[in-house]
Amino acid sequence: MSKPVRKVRLRSPLQNIFSYDKYWAECYGVSEYLPHTLEEMHALGWDSCDVILVTGDAYVDHPSFGMALIGRLLESQGFRVGIIDQPDWNSSDDFKTLGKPNLFYGVTAGNMDSMINRYTADRKLRHDDAYTPDDIGGKRPDRAVTVYTQRCKEAWSDVPVIVGGIEASLRRIAHYDYWSDKVRRSVLFDSRADLLVYGNGERQITEIAHRLSRGESIDKLDNIRGTAFVVKHARKGWMEIDSSRVDRPGKVDAVVSPYEQVDETPCSDNNTPKTSEIAVPLKSIVKTLDRERCVIRLPSYEKVKADSVLYAHASRVLHLETNPGNARALVQKHDTKDIWLNPPPFPLTTEELDQLFELPYTRLPHKDYEGKKMPAYEMIRFSINIMRGCFGGCTFCSITEHEGRVIQNRSEDSIIREIEELRDHVPEFKGYISDLGGPTANMWRLACDDKNIEAACRRLSCVYPVICNHMSTDHDPLVHLYQRARKLPGIKKVFIASGLRYDLAVRSPEYVRELVTYHVGGYLKIAPEHTEQGTLSKMMKPEISSYYEFKQMFEKFSKDAGKEQYLIPYFIAAHPGSTIEDMVNLALWLKENKFRLDQVQNFYPSPMATATAMYHSERNPLKRLSYKSEKVLTAKGERSRRLHKALLRYHDPKNWPMIREALRAMGRFDLIGNGEHQLVPAEKNRLDNKTDTRRANTYKKKTKKPLNSRRK
Repeated sequence: MSKPVRKVRLRSPLQNIFSYDKYWAECYGVSEYLPHTLEEMHALGWDSCDVILVTGDAYVDHPSFGMALIGRLLESQGFRVGIIDQPDWNSSDDFKTLGKPNLFYGVTAGNMDSMINRYTADRKLRHDDAYTPDDIGGKRPDRAVTVYTQRCKEAWSDVPVIVGGIEASLRRIAHYDYWSDKVRRSVLFDSRADLLVYGNGERQITEIAHRLSRGESIDKLDNIRGTAFVVKHARKGWMEIDSSRVDRPGKVDAVVSPYEQVDETPCSDNNTPKTSEIAVPLKSIVKTLDRERCVIRLPSYEKVKADSVLYAHASRVLHLETNPGNARALVQKHDTKDIWLNPPPFPLTTEELDQLFELPYTRLPHKDYEGKKMPAYEMIRFSINIMRGCFGGCTFCSITEHEGRVIQNRSEDSIIREIEELRDHVPEFKGYISDLGGPTANMWRLACDDKNIEAACRRLSCVYPVICNHMSTDHDPLVHLYQRARKLPGIKKVFIASGLRYDLAVRSPEYVRELVTYHVGGYLKIAPEHTEQGTLSKMMKPEISSYYEFKQMFEKFSKDAGKEQYLIPYFIAAHPGSTIEDMVNLALWLKENKFRLDQVQNFYPSPMATATAMYHSERNPLKRLSYKSEKVLTAKGERSRRLHKALLRYHDPKNWPMIREALRAMGRFDLIGNGEHQLVPAEKNRLDNKTDTRRANTYKKKTKKPLNSRRK
């Protein structure tokens, strides 16, 4: 008989980020725009700024832009906040334009990592920048967080610098850097920042600002969740665990229950845990959750730089310690000093998120940019963000690493109020909401059905390999939101353009009906990413059968609505684990289904992603790691990656020579020819055509397969 489920002791309630006593400067009130020039600052009656935010994006006063969101939050706390956007980094002059900040500089590269913003997946320099007026490239440096921080230190060496945003967040420990093809140190060392905020930073930055305003020293702010900092000596009162004692969960799909976890030895026990995978009772889990003074030591920067298997191990442990309910602190040595990471921040409540998104944004670019086009702003100008986070756990995606797996929801009323605000006050609004969504379109209000289980769970995904039994898939609240939004006066159409998790959607036919009938503009983009199970398992994506199930629903409800609508699938080329055979099979699937992709995406190894650890180490960190563990075949080098990408565009004549050469090398002469089901046509007037045909017939006899057969 199974043991009864016992309650996990949860932490005490958190302080609401809007409940702090206001800073004295609240008497200045709210500014139309946060000042980004000295003249604007003086016009507000300020003699100085309390906080100056430095960003690689042009200033857009919209909650989809991180610096506007953080700036308005700090303004609501009573602080005087200035913004220095896209400064000239060749000297410190631009960093002095607003004078010396009283409390700190806040530095971010912007809404995108600066390297991903500036370079393609093939490491080619981009000549545009969607976050810059008129889409002009070159307005931010490589590794902007590091460069900006150094200039801030040159401007005022005694002012604390706090770094945050996606670039800092994903570089908080030693990380593989795709652009230099090596493991780099934590950005804290390269930038010399005083403190790093990772993840969504509202809870951290609010506490930091108030504590600094009360006279606390920056080096005393070492107990704030979601922050990282450098320490020179071992911290007293902490029990250290070597990471090799934590890395025991086995492969992801072996976990069938949140209670079926590893035998982890609590901090006070010096015995080495067993290496075998076992299921332990909840009592043991509860015991290990008392982790306030435990820290896990990751392999040092020097070790992970020299040993890719240790790098994959460190990545695996970091991802296992991301649940705010049970995560422990992490520490990693760099030379003689340590990077210390406090556990992740607790998600914002619905009440907090509502207040945050309803601060007095103009929802417009700064008036200095009037008349200039900014593609990133144009894309989200008439969109509404309804949630944060993603529990999908896709290995190539950075949403989970940055925003977390616990979904943070806005209330329905708050969302409706923002739609009405947009309708009534944003210029040129024509009645069309371009997107009502978030990182994932249909995860709003989806959550674990038991908060105690959620706090104990260490799964990397709530939906892979199958949807967890404890995960609610009730889409009724979302259907109601869609219906209420589309019926508002003055609203002609509400589109859903965020990424749709179709394996969740099929659990709710009524949701799919509502989506297809009212919220699709002829085409709906979804992301199967691949067709072959070996590759999908490395992505932690559902089997292609889920796509077929959704496609059937989509076509049925489109027909019922009397609409001609189409699914547009996205796929990734050159993902770790994807072989040439896999890509050929994907290309055959595309041809069979009459898809001719205009734009294709090559895998981009972003810092900290699990798939990036696969790419660098050629090991699978979703399973136990050792020097004999599973190797992951990975397309590296320009030619190999170009071939993977070319196969997704099998129909482009420019790609035919490369594909023919690869097919011949594979012995797949049967796929070269002018037949309807062959992948690429034979070359005109080529002597080898007859040879290819003869070899194809030999292949057919040996394998007893039709010439266009896909390997299953």
